[in-house]
Amino acid sequence: MTSEDEKKPRPSTLKLNPSAAKAKPKSNDPFAPRRAPVRPPGPARAKTVSASAPKPPSKPQGAALAGRGAGSERPRFNADRPSGPGGGGGWFDNDRSRSAPPGGDRGWGRDERNDRNDRSSGDQRGPRGPSAAPRPSAPAFQPHRPDLARVGNVRGEIRLNKRMAELGLCSRREADAWIARGWVLVNGEPAVMGMPVPPDANIEIMPQARHEQAGQVTILMNKPMGYVSGQPEDGHEAAATLIGEPTQWRGDDRHPAGNRRFAPEHTRGLAPCGRLDIDSIGLLVLTQDGRIARQLIGDSSGVEKEYLVRVQWAPNGPQGQGVISQDVQSVFPKADLGLLRHGLSLDDQPLKPAEVDWMNPEQLRFVLIEGKKRQIRRMCEQVGLHVVGLKRIRIGNVMLGNLPVGQWRYLGADEGF
Repeated sequence: MTSEDEKKPRPSTLKLNPSAAKAKPKSNDPFAPRRAPVRPPGPARAKTVSASAPKPPSKPQGAALAGRGAGSERPRFNADRPSGPGGGGGWFDNDRSRSAPPGGDRGWGRDERNDRNDRSSGDQRGPRGPSAAPRPSAPAFQPHRPDLARVGNVRGEIRLNKRMAELGLCSRREADAWIARGWVLVNGEPAVMGMPVPPDANIEIMPQARHEQAGQVTILMNKPMGYVSGQPEDGHEAAATLIGEPTQWRGDDRHPAGNRRFAPEHTRGLAPCGRLDIDSIGLLVLTQDGRIARQLIGDSSGVEKEYLVRVQWAPNGPQGQGVISQDVQSVFPKADLGLLRHGLSLDDQPLKPAEVDWMNPEQLRFVLIEGKKRQIRRMCEQVGLHVVGLKRIRIGNVMLGNLPVGQWRYLGADEGF
């Protein structure tokens, strides 16, 4: 070839890729922006199915599994990893059928058909191969077991403090304090807080507890009107604020004060035993001894309380017409007196039988063995009576006696409810 032939322009070659002719030469600038490759036009894509459109019916699981043969499904990314002692399949261990024998490389469709044929023919299946390690299952649900010491059990065990209160040894609060200090023994062993005990358990009280209990006091007061028996409320003071050395009654021939003198610690932890309304007067018991409190206001208490009640006949209410203040007994129906004794209900609960009698034409005598809130006043309202005065004169075997209004005295050693 001569030099003249080399200088002649060569004919252009045929471009097989039309898009290549339009492509621009690559730039040598490393910082030039890159453009996304242009996708050649192709067939129109299928429209997406909306969520509300009905879905095509899915194949049965058996048909889907039967269709999985060698080469019928795209191999997974770990297809080259052996899946069992005999290698083969290339599936995850979790995807392998648990019924397949070890070392087998059969497809899932054949295994399922063979298992179905075995079950239909009634032949006994061969031994199972070693299955994968079971997943750690959640602990079995165990329902909350109620406190046996509280509700009891087949042996009749109850909580120790409740048993001590039932035996009259102390109150539950005192029992807890004694147990915490180690002053209680059960069958010769130190007691534990909240422990259940059988009914025949031997409960012993240490001398320290007996000594502390002997120092507890019980106070009898003639509560005046305008004081509440419990905690202060609605601007009214509690009756316990009247307890002090100036208001201590020195006693008379029948109720001597004894040698006990007032001490400030006698006002600590005093609990009123039985309510007495702010508009009522009379005998009020306040005590530090849990045994007395349980005896007077416990659920099983049957101690009598006696009241003198002055009433008016007010069938239309105390502000209505027809109020009679004198000789109320003559206008009051005798049948309603029987209702006061037994037959009335308060708060949808029937009242226990009571003793109710006329002391004089304007005054009734009540003897109750329960103490609901404002019980006597609410009982009288149900039969057309209005209470204008109420005084408690007795609790059990303890009488109010000559104790002046607003004064108090200690319960004597020879007295008991």
